[in-house]
Amino acid sequence: MKVLIAGVGNVLRRDDGFGVEVARRLQEMSLPPDVVVVETGIAGIALVQELQDGWDALVVVDAVDHGRAPGTVMFIEPEVLDVNTVSFERRHDLLADMHLATPELAMMLARALGVLPANVVLVGCQIAEPDAVGEGLTPPVAAAVEIAVLEVLRYVEELTGVGSTGAPA
Repeated sequence: MKVLIAGVGNVLRRDDGFGVEVARRLQEMSLPPDVVVVETGIAGIALVQELQDGWDALVVVDAVDHGRAPGTVMFIEPEVLDVNTVSFERRHDLLADMHLATPELAMMLARALGVLPANVVLVGCQIAEPDAVGEGLTPPVAAAVEIAVLEVLRYVEELTGVGSTGAPA
């Protein structure tokens, strides 16, 4: 099973850099051969381009704001909008941003192009300060990075039947 893990986020917006940091940690590990980790930052179009290589599963790691305690790690099965179910005007509005800065928009375009895997999960972490600007994660979100890494590894092993050594690559 080919699994793409994509860390997304903006490292200049404090906790929004969560997905990027998790991806960096995962890239340092020895993972099964058909598991690839990418860091797409805020360029969702880069995620869509990666998906064009054909994957069986997608794990997106991102900061979220679901009103939970800061640092709470969640597995979320995203609802991906089918652009064919909305009006032309709404479709135009949704697809006008060619950077597709949010994972939701990137996954929507990937679905429209027929490259979104059937198996998609979002590993999210509740942010502490939604409007914070600056570098570095807040303490509760920084503490959640290791938890997210372990959860992603557990999920990948569930999907592939192959565990990671967790050792540096």
